Amino acid sequence: MERRNIGIAVGLIFSSGCFAQDVVMNDAAAKAEMLSKGSGFLEVVMSGGFLGVVLWLALAALSVAGTHLIVDSFIKIRETRIIPDGLVGGVREALDAKNIQQAIELCGEEPGAFSNILTAGFSNASDGTEAAQDAIGAAADLESEKLLQRVNYLNVVGNLAPMLGLLGTVQGMIMAFATLGTEAGAAKNAMLATNISQALYTTAAGLVIAVPALGFFSFFRNRATKIIISMEALTMELMKKLK
Repeated sequence: MERRNIGIAVGLIFSSGCFAQDVVMNDAAAKAEMLSKGSGFLEVVMSGGFLGVVLWLALAALSVAGTHLIVDSFIKIRETRIIPDGLVGGVREALDAKNIQQAIELCGEEPGAFSNILTAGFSNASDGTEAAQDAIGAAADLESEKLLQRVNYLNVVGNLAPMLGLLGTVQGMIMAFATLGTEAGAAKNAMLATNISQALYTTAAGLVIAVPALGFFSFFRNRATKIIISMEALTMELMKKLK
């Protein structure tokens, strides 16, 4: 009778162990199946936790900011917009008529970078050529800073984006190594793949944002510099009429 009870107990323990093992394996298989089905981009973003979501929101904000700055620079950093032909023609006619006051009034009616440089030159014309040139140079430097200030934000976007991507990569690799120590079987492989996907996605997103931002930064910086030089040269040419 005692041996029979021992046998029953051993059988129950063995069956319980097998049942527990089956439950663990079924849970792992279910988890692996869930991860394999939900391994899309949204699942990768959500698997990063709070920090991962914040990183993706920051990358999205940089993408929107970079696009806005590029479009805005295409609209505003143009020679025809900064150096209006109508203003140049009106100032030429006023100076040909030796009417410097009218030229200053024309500049006031159409404010902008070129108008400010012209006004600085005309206002100091009575103090001599050297004083007028110094005033023109100072005004041109000031307008150059204003013009390049918006363009420099593209440089900020281009430098921040890969840094955020690198931070997401580090987070993904940390989570991947943590998965190696906590998960088992198919669930481990699925979680590992998701974590590595997150690391690569953030890196790719950072580079996709940074490359055009830095490229357009160089393009608009060179364009703005060329426009500033053109304004200075045109101002000095118009100043010669005062002689």
